[in-house]
Amino acid sequence: MNLITFLETEIESIIKKLGYVDKVILNVSNRPDLGDYQYNGCMKLASIYKKKPFDIASEITNELNKLNYFKNINIAGPGFINITLSDSTLIDYINKVNEDFTINTYRIDTDETIFLDYGGANVAKSLHAGHLRSPNIGEAIKRLCEAVGYKTISDVHLGDWGRPMGLIICELSKRYPDLPYFDPNFEGDYSDECPITIDELNEIYPYASAKAKEDEKYLEEARDFTNRLQNKEKGIYELWQTFYKLSVDDIKRIYTLLGANFDLWEGEYDADKYVKPLLDYLINNNYTEISNGATVINVKEETDTREIPPVILIKSNGGILYDTTELATLYSRVKRFKFNKMFYLTDIRQELHFIEAFRAAYKTKIVPSDISLEWFGFGTMNGPDGKPFKTRDGGVMSLNELISLVKNETRKVIKDNIPDTEKDNVALDLAIAAIKYGDLLPHRSTDYVFDPIKFSDINGKTGPYLLYNTVRMKSLLNKCDIKPNKYIKLSTNEERNIILNLLNLRNVMIKSFNERSLNEICEYLYKLTNSYNAFYSNVNVNNETDINKKTSYITLTNLVYKTNMYLLNILGIKVPDKI
Repeated sequence: MNLITFLETEIESIIKKLGYVDKVILNVSNRPDLGDYQYNGCMKLASIYKKKPFDIASEITNELNKLNYFKNINIAGPGFINITLSDSTLIDYINKVNEDFTINTYRIDTDETIFLDYGGANVAKSLHAGHLRSPNIGEAIKRLCEAVGYKTISDVHLGDWGRPMGLIICELSKRYPDLPYFDPNFEGDYSDECPITIDELNEIYPYASAKAKEDEKYLEEARDFTNRLQNKEKGIYELWQTFYKLSVDDIKRIYTLLGANFDLWEGEYDADKYVKPLLDYLINNNYTEISNGATVINVKEETDTREIPPVILIKSNGGILYDTTELATLYSRVKRFKFNKMFYLTDIRQELHFIEAFRAAYKTKIVPSDISLEWFGFGTMNGPDGKPFKTRDGGVMSLNELISLVKNETRKVIKDNIPDTEKDNVALDLAIAAIKYGDLLPHRSTDYVFDPIKFSDINGKTGPYLLYNTVRMKSLLNKCDIKPNKYIKLSTNEERNIILNLLNLRNVMIKSFNERSLNEICEYLYKLTNSYNAFYSNVNVNNETDINKKTSYITLTNLVYKTNMYLLNILGIKVPDKI
């Protein structure tokens, strides 16, 4: 059992023995001069039991002083109990963690499965800097869920069906009218290769989208191509398949760089075959109504404090919408997979869409009431000017460009001990770490400024700083002639600070999981690594002649290294062999 959990349980027993009842929480003290931890429950107990908080605190401290776990216990203010752990307690616990690392982590006994929907890139559109957050945060939340004990299923849920595809096909018909895909009399085999390059494909959609806004005839042609595609017309459907594969291969390449992995590479197209059975079910069971010619589900509730519009399933002209596809996707997943919770991660501006979709899903019993649907929004990634990230000429910055930009900065911090042939790969590892850590450091829901220079600094609160120091720990462990087998002697305040930081890992993981955000873990990683740096700067581990001290130093170094590796893996950050 985690030491803090154990102590909280012990204090609860003492409080119960004294005739009180409280759920004890030991908070990390913000006054280290007074204690390592603080118990603040005496004020609440005083209110319940009509006593002075100081008197209750005195009763509790008298009992705590009979235990052997503490070096000092004191009362501050009206009844705050400050607790300082004894060196022997810390040494004993570190040795237990050295034998079983998992007792210091947060893991629950569960056989539940969480289905995660994140990524959400649009096929045939270049990934820009704003596409970073969903695969990055989503992947880290998935890994955190697995670390906590859940099984997971992840789906990228691509935008691959609908009018954007019709716009692309329309523009291709203008530029390359002689392609066999547009010849209704073509009898041969269509090529599996896309007739254009990825760069051409990424240029076509924004061009076609802008043109459709100005040219009504062009928009109507695009709508016609969309209908032909969705009816899987020969030639049109095969053309879509070629640029779908080209685009998805490019998306996979970038997601792989970011360490984002998915069990399913499905999208709106995969939900399309479920639209008709879904609509039949909803209409036949009287879950729908007609409003201004459209088929809708009313999801408004009496307690609403803002306007919640109905979910439109079928437009008055017979077309279906994004909400329909969303419900068809849910309908499909519930039929095909077994899971207990479903997590969605998207831009925070999609909040209303998911309020409506979840209400409709529960109201119509598409999703059983015992399945939890949760949506988490994320804020905007902005450039140093506080505005959405742009290139120098004011254009939208692609994710490829962002990675290259940061890689140019991280290349500068690589030392000469790295062969020139390896420097590019190390610079890329550092760049990905800089981007991912910088993105995960703020709370998921907030907007933040990404500064390529600041976040590439090897000395700041950055991904490269964490990688550099983690690699240094590994190097020390490899070079040392002593194995990390036992912590014997606590010799310095720096060691004590490290141990107290290690003790807080479980609580950090709990907070991070409950918030569905990685900022707590990012802050903790920096604090733990910083405390180790203070130790490393003041203690010459390799030259230590006291064997007990040196063994303790190496054992502690190994635990910090294992903790860093464990958490960096949750963040999806790869650690290079050397920097």
